Amino acid sequence: MSAAEERARRSLIEAPADLLVDRLSEELTRSYGITSVELFQVDYRLAELLPLGEEETGITSPGHPAWRCFDHQEPVLADGVGWFPVGMRGERRGVLRLAPVPEDPALVAELAGIATALGHEVTAVSAGTDIYRAARRSRRLTLAAEMQWDLLPARSRVRPSFSLAGQLEPAYAVRGDSFDWSDDGHRVWLSTINGGGEGVAASLLTSLATHALRNARRGGLALADQAALADQAVYALHRGEQHLSALLLELDLRSGVLTAVDAGSPRLVLLRAGEVHDWPLEKQFPLGMFEGTDYREQHFELRRGDRLFVVSDGVVEAVGQQTRYGDAALDRFLRRTVPLAPLDAVRSLIGDLRAFVAGDLVDDAVVVCLDWTGPDS
Repeated sequence: MSAAEERARRSLIEAPADLLVDRLSEELTRSYGITSVELFQVDYRLAELLPLGEEETGITSPGHPAWRCFDHQEPVLADGVGWFPVGMRGERRGVLRLAPVPEDPALVAELAGIATALGHEVTAVSAGTDIYRAARRSRRLTLAAEMQWDLLPARSRVRPSFSLAGQLEPAYAVRGDSFDWSDDGHRVWLSTINGGGEGVAASLLTSLATHALRNARRGGLALADQAALADQAVYALHRGEQHLSALLLELDLRSGVLTAVDAGSPRLVLLRAGEVHDWPLEKQFPLGMFEGTDYREQHFELRRGDRLFVVSDGVVEAVGQQTRYGDAALDRFLRRTVPLAPLDAVRSLIGDLRAFVAGDLVDDAVVVCLDWTGPDS
């Protein structure tokens, strides 16, 4: 690491939460002669790159260098302007625009490292300031959507043995659908909730189930017991009058063994060698429907390179021109995602749905994509 790069990284660590980009800009001007610095964050719909500063406008054109940088997660230079991916451990936050940037591979590599450091710092400080969250929205979130997005651990994650991504729709007005995940280096847990109801009530129900599942998972309970604890928590509050569907997955990252509990779940689809297969899950009662439900686990073996999609009924039931999107259209589109990274696959599917309905989805929908790439050597 050069002395200039070290100073730039230190300026980020020492900067106040609201002045990360300002302090970085000052250091980049001193050390590299860069006079223009702007952070663009991807919005909640994954459709626009929005500037942190008010003097710039959002970027929506797919062919723009900023989107090429975001999509490929590589620096892009165009007419003396450098675009660098900003993210952390697979979570793509946006891009950093710098100018002027000469065509110097060593310099570009240094600036890419600084942009990654910025991604880590933005993530670290976001819990204590609203400026980065507020700048990511092109319009106001509903209260229910605000609650749902704050419930997510992140939208994507990449490790040598797996990668995953998910998206909630309609992004600015989602109510009850959600997903949650965690990994410890040996296993990854993924829960996808196909919630019901309207507005804040739906979000509160999903929040209760998610926190109950986290509580059980962090207590070291097996997957079936996690479902049972969440089931009891929802039933104790609503006595069966409200319930919600969920799919719980646990993937052993060394062996590829997948454990599943289907509690009235969203659809689970396996994409293997370019072919789509519906996974034969044992349908069990939704969480909170009855008192004291016993849940059973199923076990499957994944192959290296397998891809899993979890989609809620809001995807296949989406209506455009009086026609359902349907299972056949979904299967055809999933086959086309083979060469794409999980976040790009999810974003492409959501984009296809928006085109199908000619706008934002009306009903809640959640899409999650999980790749198992094989044991981490």
